[in-house]
Amino acid sequence: MSMNSRYGTLGNTLSPPSKYTKTRSRREPSGVFTLFQPAQIQQFKEAFSLIDQDGDGMVTEADLKSIFSSLGITPSRHMMDSLLNARPGGEVADPHDKGVNFTMFLTMMGEHLLELDGEQDLLEAFECFDENDEGKVKCEELRKWLSEVGDRMDNQEMDRLLKGPFTDRQGYFNYREWVKVLRVNAEEEEQKPAPAKR
Repeated sequence: MSMNSRYGTLGNTLSPPSKYTKTRSRREPSGVFTLFQPAQIQQFKEAFSLIDQDGDGMVTEADLKSIFSSLGITPSRHMMDSLLNARPGGEVADPHDKGVNFTMFLTMMGEHLLELDGEQDLLEAFECFDENDEGKVKCEELRKWLSEVGDRMDNQEMDRLLKGPFTDRQGYFNYREWVKVLRVNAEEEEQKPAPAKR
């Protein structure tokens, strides 16, 4: 006795999956989408669309060449290969399969953002300059240190950091609020239950 369903025929033998089943399995969401808020995903989609010059849903070598060309950059063969092979899964055997779709792009962005210093590390770094433990630091003091120590920042980089919404009229940078904004769903990741051990 066999039973028909939208997933095929159940009985002594299973029939191959139908077109509906194949399509459905491809539509399952990737875990990378849980790393970002919907607004962040939309921003990444917009960035991806700018790079995907031909609008086919894949960033290919031709798309990269076009975007570089519009920026006045002539990329080397090595640069192109490293960008295309940076995708999740690494190098591709089939040269026709080179390219990055949106899910891969989002995964790459997630991996890049997770390389940032942890929230506690950032707070501790700023607290060195916060003598009164108020959560803010004098911008001029930060400018001095950012231009003279470690990975030095130029004036343009410091302006982007210090002339934004986190600096008040008295010239103090509110680093605690800035660090909160940088957080990439860290709390959600911590709240997820650990996988059960078998």
